[in-house]
Amino acid sequence: MDKKDLQILSLLQQDASISLADLAEAVNLSPTPCWRRLQRLRETGVIHKQVVLCDPEQLQLGVTVFVTIRTSRHSDDWTRQFVEGTRAIPEIVEIYRMSGDIDYLLKIVVPDIKGYDAVYKRLIRVADLSDVSAGFSMEVIKHTTALPMGHLSQS
Repeated sequence: MDKKDLQILSLLQQDASISLADLAEAVNLSPTPCWRRLQRLRETGVIHKQVVLCDPEQLQLGVTVFVTIRTSRHSDDWTRQFVEGTRAIPEIVEIYRMSGDIDYLLKIVVPDIKGYDAVYKRLIRVADLSDVSAGFSMEVIKHTTALPMGHLSQS
């Protein structure tokens, strides 16, 4: 990847609906070479999806819950059951397997505490869990989907 690719990615991370003509102009390319670079970034998997980001408040999903999970079981069968079960709960929008004292970290979005309680009741049926703890976000200080690219060499 060179400087132009990084510029393209940076602009697309800010607004994926930018027209090819505007994107090409912003990175000082003509549309055809810009389109070729974009295709290459898609084919190589650097760009693997384009999505619409919705405002959770507008969709009445104003409560974000971070759930930490500890388990005493780590077998392949347990993991498969846990992963399949948690992926099937749409309110769980992110799942991370962690190192350290916590085994899993989940990000859950719901309309209210009652909504979280319903998710919690489904979650504890998914697999045998040793400890489930929840923290409720009070305020979003920073939220971005844009990945940093400053560490990449810009030839």
